[in-house]
Amino acid sequence: MKNVIFSWFLLFTTVIIAQSPKETFSKGNELYRNGDYLKAVELYKSIEDKGLQSDDLYFNLGNCYYKLNKVAPAIYYYEKALKINPENQKAITNLGFAKRMTIDVIDELPKTFLQKFSTNIIQKISYNTWAIIAVVASFLVAIFFLLYYFTYSSNKKLLFFNSAIISLVVLIVTLFFSMENYKQLQKNKTAIIFAIKVEVNSAPSINSDAVFELHEGTKVIILDELDSWKKIKLSDGKTGWILADDLKEI
Repeated sequence: MKNVIFSWFLLFTTVIIAQSPKETFSKGNELYRNGDYLKAVELYKSIEDKGLQSDDLYFNLGNCYYKLNKVAPAIYYYEKALKINPENQKAITNLGFAKRMTIDVIDELPKTFLQKFSTNIIQKISYNTWAIIAVVASFLVAIFFLLYYFTYSSNKKLLFFNSAIISLVVLIVTLFFSMENYKQLQKNKTAIIFAIKVEVNSAPSINSDAVFELHEGTKVIILDELDSWKKIKLSDGKTGWILADDLKEI
């Protein structure tokens, strides 16, 4: 009898392990629709634990935590979804709803024209997408150049030459945008405060003065780190040090 029970347990475990991430994701979606958000989170996170990621996965995780009234993880996963796909409109909308649940109200410093251009244009599309456009443009440059070289009609030559020049300009611009976008992602490491309330200190020491307070769900920029401390910056320009355990990097 024990052998039979063990065999059934082994078979059940094998079936669970053998499930593809797609099947697990679908089961998570079904649990979410049925209002079982905790179990849906378990399934979604089992996919994440395998090193797999997508904006849909993170968006669904954000939705689950939002339904569970857990502000910090909801914002964290919406931000992760947008990091992969900045054009995910559903994540943008729901992130706005989640931010209304936060306590801290932080005004942003005025941006220069170049900063606005970077935010509204360059960073609106992921660096991978910019890179793909650059690759397509490079192929077009080669194709139009070959057509120009092997065409004898002067009108067609002019058309293919101009098309090659335009494609070359697109290639240069999108390549620059891709590199700039990637550089900004590496430079501006962001994180979400997970502690319910945390004091931000003037130095990386418990004995240093507290300069201001933050609450869960607030987004910060990581400037530096020292031992178990991280130096952070807010969108209004304030800086300080907090313990690394109080936040989670996006």
